Amino acid sequence: MTIEYAVISGGCFWCTEAIFKEVIGVKSVESGYTGGTVENPTYAQVCSGKTGHAEAIRVTFDPQQVSYDELLAIHFATHDPTQLNRQGNDIGSQYRSAIFFTSEQQRQTAKIAITDAQKNHAAPIVTTVELFEKWYPAEKYHQNYWQNEGQQNSYCLAIIPAKLQKLRSLFAKQSR
Repeated sequence: MTIEYAVISGGCFWCTEAIFKEVIGVKSVESGYTGGTVENPTYAQVCSGKTGHAEAIRVTFDPQQVSYDELLAIHFATHDPTQLNRQGNDIGSQYRSAIFFTSEQQRQTAKIAITDAQKNHAAPIVTTVELFEKWYPAEKYHQNYWQNEGQQNSYCLAIIPAKLQKLRSLFAKQSR
């Protein structure tokens, strides 16, 4: 089995993690930080907006079950890529819509995915395509948040079920 990685951000990592854990072919999802300048940042540092990091997820997937472009299509369908440095009430560059590429092929695929996704949005897509450099796993309590604590969290309950419904409705064959 071949394993590949996709690193994306689209707002709060609790919400994106919950979505991608439901995708067939995804082997694991880890919440973390990337795209910034501080070594080993903490959640508090990233939330300050001063480190340059994005709350992101690192998706480990089997490309024979789900392709990188399918993952990006799910990404664009389950967040608002037209909001600059925010998703809903989460405001700041740490919540930016971004794709962090690990190869030239991923960079090209990301650019095509943006063009394709633009057809579904009246406003311009502001998703950045950034070179993936370093990954910092988020603190343990952020991992598997929806399954562990999120279903008792009013913020998560207001956002995640609607995103999961969208995933299941638009990507029924790819979702559990």
